[in-house]
Amino acid sequence: MRGYPYKRLPGTVTLRVTAVELRGPGDAREPLDTKTFSTIEQVVALGLAERDDWEKARLTLTAVVPGRATDPDGPWSDVTVAVVLTEGATNARTTVCLEPRAEGGREWAGHLDLWRADHFDRATMTVHVIATVDGVRGRMIAASEKDWIIDLKSDSPLRERELEVSEVGFREGPEWLRPFADVPWTVDTSGEVPTVHMNTDFEGVTELVDGNGTAVESLVRDLLLAQMCTDVWTAVFHTAVGDLEVEDDGTPLFPQDWRGEVLREMLPDVVPGRPLGDALREVHARRTGASGWTDLQPRIHYAATRRAEVPKALTATIRGLDRLDRGTDA
Repeated sequence: MRGYPYKRLPGTVTLRVTAVELRGPGDAREPLDTKTFSTIEQVVALGLAERDDWEKARLTLTAVVPGRATDPDGPWSDVTVAVVLTEGATNARTTVCLEPRAEGGREWAGHLDLWRADHFDRATMTVHVIATVDGVRGRMIAASEKDWIIDLKSDSPLRERELEVSEVGFREGPEWLRPFADVPWTVDTSGEVPTVHMNTDFEGVTELVDGNGTAVESLVRDLLLAQMCTDVWTAVFHTAVGDLEVEDDGTPLFPQDWRGEVLREMLPDVVPGRPLGDALREVHARRTGASGWTDLQPRIHYAATRRAEVPKALTATIRGLDRLDRGTDA
């Protein structure tokens, strides 16, 4: 838990997107349907836009802060509610200040403009409550716990991205895949979304994964998919920790794209019982230090197999084969 040398604002700070409007050449405007953003997922999917010439998206925002923020007897003054939009891929940062809806009210509202040319993939948006505390201006006394995601490419306002699967023959496919011609699949984590390349030259694997065969084939397929998912989770975790941005004091930062989502998902099992920030520092220190990285591999494998539900798939396979075997004996 991070400590602060000044009084902080207790309570929850929330941020909502209430409307999205695209603006194009000549200030042409297109309000987007509410299905383009999800309050539950806290995601805006700009890929649903019906026009491709939009230049900026205007987000209408409402923040709710604890009532004590504007208490005249509180330990802070000059309270400001600011929304910050950032994207690690482009190093873009936009900050706007919201206005209180009523004197002494808890709700603050305003607009934020996202310029398309400044962003590439996914930006994150959070709200900070800033005030003067003990005579020091610009201190953050509260912030929202969960960021909003502004996705420029997705057509679904979902926080977790779906894994891409590509079926390709490795022997005569892209040159980088040819050395792997004798394996059933490989995981590519270099793109915007991790991709599993299924080797159609590996006899029977694509038919097994895609088909609806016998009871035995179904059991084997589920076990095969669990193993594939284990490989995926292992690969994306190693990619996520492989090139972290680090602050001047050595503190590693969570990536802004799917890599950050992977770390937040797996770190509780890799370094159990620690806050996410502390867990990330621990993993980064072990990976870049002289020792400790090898000792962490069983925990990484454990986290990957849990998310791939390997124990569940293996148990179902064993029990299913046992039932089939007893049915044959009968």
